[in-house]
Amino acid sequence: MNRTAKVWLHNALLALLALVVLAPLLWTALASLLPPGAAMSVRAAPQDQPDAASFTLNNYRQLFSRLSLGRYFLNSVIVATAITVISLGLNSLAGYAFAKLRFRGRDTVFKVLLAALVVPVQAAMLPLFLQLKQLGVINSYWGVIIPSMATIYGIFLVRQYALSIPDSLLDAARVDGAGEWRIYRSVVLPLLTPVLAALGVFTFLTAWNDFMWPLVVLTGNDSYTLPVALAILSGEHVQDVELMMAGSVVTILPVLLLFAVLQRQLIGGIMMGSVKG
Repeated sequence: MNRTAKVWLHNALLALLALVVLAPLLWTALASLLPPGAAMSVRAAPQDQPDAASFTLNNYRQLFSRLSLGRYFLNSVIVATAITVISLGLNSLAGYAFAKLRFRGRDTVFKVLLAALVVPVQAAMLPLFLQLKQLGVINSYWGVIIPSMATIYGIFLVRQYALSIPDSLLDAARVDGAGEWRIYRSVVLPLLTPVLAALGVFTFLTAWNDFMWPLVVLTGNDSYTLPVALAILSGEHVQDVELMMAGSVVTILPVLLLFAVLQRQLIGGIMMGSVKG
């Protein structure tokens, strides 16, 4: 097999895999535009394909008017944005400290952090819930935000990237009289931009799609995030397939667009961080 044939075969396999991955998303988007009951009819009789005249936006109107999905959408935006901004600040500070600052027990503490990665998230939920209950932040935005303000993965990723910053550059700034905070703000932070962009996208996607922890810590209907609200609505409207598909599109579309726009920064930052140190 010549090189051209191999390239065509490779591209054909990739296109097939992409089609397999995209098929559920395409079906979700199509079903969300159909009138009530039409999606199940199409599945029962595939030959009865809907025409363009049957498409409607009524399902989306119902979500934001009758079911108040706009409130849950806003909750998700607030929570995901706050987690992303705060975690980028804390993870960058901690990652830089573990990479470039010398203090007693630095390597030991970092090894303990890495060891904590093997602990299942579910095992920490109960003690974490009890701690947050003592703080009085259950059923609030902070109850969701606080556990994600700094992550071991984020610290590790920034630390691996920060190892590539020349020590001579930091020493020159110290000789010029710059303090550690100014060095971080004026020298280190601009150099960390690629990895922070990747970490920001990853953190936002994770926070936006998180279901289990908001379900545990949020007990009031008005404070639900979008994934939790959609799951509850699907139980109440189990027969409204088209309506729930519209809710799925509303949940998926923002993160899909974000990933499409920033996928280069996400992949590039992770790859650069993986080869440092």
